[in-house]
Amino acid sequence: MLIAALQTVSTPRVDENLDHARRLIAQAAEAGARLVGLPEYFCLMGLADRDKLAAAERPGDGPIQAMLADAARHHGVWIIGGTLPMRIGTGLGLPDRVLNASCVFAPDGALAARYDKMHLFRYDNGRENFDEGRVLQAGSEPVTFDADGLRVGLSICYDLRFPELYRAMMSPPCDLLAVPAAFTHTTGRAHWELLLRARAVENQCYVIAPAQGGLHENGRRTFGHSLVVDPWGEVLAMREEGEGIVLATLDPARIAQVRMQLPALTHRQPRWM
Repeated sequence: MLIAALQTVSTPRVDENLDHARRLIAQAAEAGARLVGLPEYFCLMGLADRDKLAAAERPGDGPIQAMLADAARHHGVWIIGGTLPMRIGTGLGLPDRVLNASCVFAPDGALAARYDKMHLFRYDNGRENFDEGRVLQAGSEPVTFDADGLRVGLSICYDLRFPELYRAMMSPPCDLLAVPAAFTHTTGRAHWELLLRARAVENQCYVIAPAQGGLHENGRRTFGHSLVVDPWGEVLAMREEGEGIVLATLDPARIAQVRMQLPALTHRQPRWM
């Protein structure tokens, strides 16, 4: 299966970002991609954290979800829709919080899966300060789905630092792990590729990592380096910065070969599963 990681440099304007996403999805589909992944916050890189509250959609309703569903149906592809701010159900007493949701749409345009980001990024080095907990509510459950016979596990950005999440999705083992992200340039330069390759190696599967990559209008610089890693930890394709597409082939025979030659997944100790 040909898969595509899309890289964006999103703005504070949702409509503009959706236009960019439509164009990139179309380019990936024209290149033959069967599964397309968008970055975290592809629809909105706001000027302030609270901008997510105004743009948040209800489950199954809103222009962001409609665009993703329409694009999946029009091009006949699987779309891992990066992330979008999703309103929390009424009655929870959280008017100032939203979920950071990754919605997956099947080639017929139907919602196939949804994962809400479980680990919320916080970082302060004295120059940069981030705290997603100011406006986000953490999700609680790992999510996998089936795409044309391939088992795909969902995660988002900062989740990458928590290997136990990926282990929880490996019974049975995944063929592909998705990590849409908006890594800061500082943390990305230090850890992005290292962590992605580690997740691929320890789970002996492919990893697709579509990312934000460039200088945004809010002054934030994201690391980019959208990439696809194979089960042996080899980077198959990468785009460093700027808007574009990363294409690579997911080969089930390669997964089987790695797991046969080094059957590490079968050597896991039951008491740690």
